[in-house]
Amino acid sequence: MLDPKDLNYFNFGKIENEKFWRRLGGEPNFDNKSILDFGCGHGSLCIEMAKKNTSSVQGIDLNEKLLDFASNNLRENFSELKNKVSFKKKDILKDDFNQQFDYIVTKDTFEHSENLPEILDRFYNLLKKKGKVFAGFGPLYNFYNGDHGRTQLKLPWLHVILPEKFIIKRYNNKNSTKIKRIEDLGLSKYSFDDYKDIFNKSKFKIDFFVINQSDHPVSKIFNLLSNFKILREYCTYNIYCILSKD
Repeated sequence: MLDPKDLNYFNFGKIENEKFWRRLGGEPNFDNKSILDFGCGHGSLCIEMAKKNTSSVQGIDLNEKLLDFASNNLRENFSELKNKVSFKKKDILKDDFNQQFDYIVTKDTFEHSENLPEILDRFYNLLKKKGKVFAGFGPLYNFYNGDHGRTQLKLPWLHVILPEKFIIKRYNNKNSTKIKRIEDLGLSKYSFDDYKDIFNKSKFKIDFFVINQSDHPVSKIFNLLSNFKILREYCTYNIYCILSKD
């Protein structure tokens, strides 16, 4: 039986999926496209794409619990898609893939992904000619909640202000699971400038790049503040981009 909390999260994903595509300028043409979802989580985006006349959708993640839910949910509630969708535990940098893809989609994953330059190189090799990457992610680490609450600090931007050694020591004193660096909490720590530099130096052509996409009224304040160079790094909260392989 599926966990109700996981099922609720999956269903909430339908709302987030609509926002994801809207912030990228709209859905691409899915007809007969093979798709890799990097960091598929509960599988909501995979299921939505599979309904759009795609040829195949493969969701990969490293979280076995989420993959188990995704596979069980596919079998119980979307059996008509079972020959089109698969969920697998795969490391993008270490594991083999027996195909190339038309699209690679990644939603709310790059803020957790270390070695992003290497990941983009792997994406490039896994894509067919003229293939595309659709990416949207945030909050970025230097934003007020960019630690995703994982450092267990209560005040905004405190994870940016306090020395990393202090944060690590405090965390280890409070938790049985110990860390040696902030990245051990599943945070990439890339800054906004880091992401721009990584994308610009990649093999990809940048077709689309926007920041600070949100429907929340408070976001307008951060959008305004991000126009000032001195504040941009700390008031930029997400990135949406489309990368293409020539």
